[in-house]
Amino acid sequence: MKFYGLIFSWILLLCACAENTNTSMEEENEASTESTEAVKEMQDNMLTEVEQEMGWQLLFDGTGMEGWKGYNMNEIPDNWKVEDGILKVMPTKEKPKDRDIITTDKYKDFELELDFMLTDAANSGILYFVKEVEDTPIWHSAPEYQLIDDENYLATASEDETRNHLSGENYDLQSAPGRYLKGTGVWNTARIVVKDKKVEHYLNGQKTIEYDLGSEAWKALVANSKFKDYEDYGSAEEGHIGLQYHDDEVYFKNIKIRRL
Repeated sequence: MKFYGLIFSWILLLCACAENTNTSMEEENEASTESTEAVKEMQDNMLTEVEQEMGWQLLFDGTGMEGWKGYNMNEIPDNWKVEDGILKVMPTKEKPKDRDIITTDKYKDFELELDFMLTDAANSGILYFVKEVEDTPIWHSAPEYQLIDDENYLATASEDETRNHLSGENYDLQSAPGRYLKGTGVWNTARIVVKDKKVEHYLNGQKTIEYDLGSEAWKALVANSKFKDYEDYGSAEEGHIGLQYHDDEVYFKNIKIRRL
């Protein structure tokens, strides 16, 4: 009996050790996750050595708006703010027509990547090949990577209104094969690649559209869109990068670009 009692005691001791080990591993995993998130947070608006070697450049360093200006103006519109490493566009009581911002530099062949967060029902966009034309809205010339609260828009607008108007799409020209937005209140990643007039949009790692700028297929898309009467639309092969003001609250960070 003493022998069996001793074995039973050993079993209890082993179980207790295993439980303590599992608890310890869970605690280590939690600590590791917290540490990873902390490191990731620290690395916002920064480039790794590899990215620098690849030619990436920051368009936003988390502290200011150097390298940006208002569309058709020299200053930054007052509803664009930098807070806690995030570039924010805020609603305004007034709605002047030009509150978009653009890069001071122009780009032709490039890869652009940024993180964005939408608030509920928010609408915005990333514009490229932007031409500054006096007394003319930015969207009359520049193709747009759409940013919008897909769920809200699909629930409140008609099928015709939402066609080609959802996140990651070529606004009013091309639809994505699926819905890839993670939602509002969370960070999503947009990517645009332009090389030798071939343009690709990506949302959270998924390709949403592609086209060849200036091709017959492109011209047909424009001819069947709201831009058909704008001669300058998509006519530039080089231009500024723009972020759109749509009287909604939208956040941006980790904005970077490299010339190809």
